[in-house]
Amino acid sequence: MTVQDTTETATQSSTVILTDTAAGKVKTLLEQEGRDDLKLRIAVQPGGCSGMRYQLFFDERSLDGDTVLDFSGVKVVLDRMSSPYLGGATIDFVDTIEKQGFTIDNPNAQGSCACGDSFH
Repeated sequence: MTVQDTTETATQSSTVILTDTAAGKVKTLLEQEGRDDLKLRIAVQPGGCSGMRYQLFFDERSLDGDTVLDFSGVKVVLDRMSSPYLGGATIDFVDTIEKQGFTIDNPNAQGSCACGDSFH
């Protein structure tokens, strides 16, 4: 993993882990989009029944204070406001009968709602 931070050196508290399975899924999605200029942005926004919710989306922007992480060619971006909430989080992708999608195992979350969409 290569860490690039536009404002300061990234610390463990501002980094996330993207599993190989999740990185492979992101690469597949980017290939389907036909774009190699997009990064996976992981953000935390107010909302949901527990107070905070995750947002994962492709983004071409670079914002002041972004931390850019490289996982075998997959660029992951954290904005400076979301980094403290995501430090040490593991992003994975599951594909089972019960569930398909990205999951976030976040050691900073003190609890989550029943639907799993938000945390506090």
